[in-house]
Amino acid sequence: MSHTAESIIKDLKSNKYAPVYFLEGDESYFIDFIVKYIEKNAIPEAERGFNQVVLYGKDSNVGQIINNARKFPMMAERQLVIVKEAQYLADLGKEESQKLLIGYLENPLPSTILVFAHKGKKLNGNLSLAKKLKKLAVYLESKKISDYKLNEWIQQYFVSLEHDIDPRAVQLLSDSIGNNLEVISNEIDKMIINFREPTKVTVNHIAQYVGINKEYNNFELLRAIGYKDVIKANKIAHYFSQNPKANPIIPLFSLLYMYFMRISILKNSEGASDAQLAGMIGVPPFAVKEYRSASKNYNLGKIIDVFGYLKEADLRLKGVDSVSISEGDILRELLYKILH
Repeated sequence: MSHTAESIIKDLKSNKYAPVYFLEGDESYFIDFIVKYIEKNAIPEAERGFNQVVLYGKDSNVGQIINNARKFPMMAERQLVIVKEAQYLADLGKEESQKLLIGYLENPLPSTILVFAHKGKKLNGNLSLAKKLKKLAVYLESKKISDYKLNEWIQQYFVSLEHDIDPRAVQLLSDSIGNNLEVISNEIDKMIINFREPTKVTVNHIAQYVGINKEYNNFELLRAIGYKDVIKANKIAHYFSQNPKANPIIPLFSLLYMYFMRISILKNSEGASDAQLAGMIGVPPFAVKEYRSASKNYNLGKIIDVFGYLKEADLRLKGVDSVSISEGDILRELLYKILH
């Protein structure tokens, strides 16, 4: 049946393992997290040499996987079979292979834990196999977290590690890194190694341990744009152009698009309270004041123009109808059009 990543992890931590897991979808973070947990905890380390098999989709087929799953553990309670990169199984789309897998789902070996990591794509939901997986296996559709839920996820991640984080530090992380849970979690994990006791993380901690400049970052650039602070925006753009690898422009396009989408929502929500607006646009309450100010600086016509500027800049970055031009020059030209 369908599960959430949280419910699966909860069961695993209670030592409740199912015979078959099928994990698929666009968000690889949750799939990798579950697979790593099972790989680390399902089989005692001393037994893994005989009772843990890792297969890869490119080098395997469904028949080989089922043959491994039907083996009995050697002098142990159970065995583990993990199929990584299952999206590359060449015969998974064939009727014969699907029937073979359905047959196993209907009568799995209780002493085997079979895990499929099917990342970046989904099975056709109309297939009998897909329906059987949702009914008979522990099934997860791992979806990308919506941008407006990213801050909440970061906050909860810190809580799960028995730490806390200031809302402004949350915003700095999400605006600077973007919606990439793997990168965000890795940066957080590296940072908290430095804390010997539960800590409330601040902007200064982020600047010190994550390496995000607390004055020149995406968060501060968006603020400068909102307040139409031309000098500060251009200083940040210059800093970015001097450090292009650390400050890639493509994620910034997505942040700018979301920023102006939020402004447009505010312009159509007159009379709403700060708390209501925070919920509507998915930002902490402290940030609403900034968005209110920005909504006064940009009328709807200009906002529509900005969306056009972003599309044009994205095409230029990809070399469409454009001579060779640096990312820094594209960003500076984009900011000029937005701010004037």
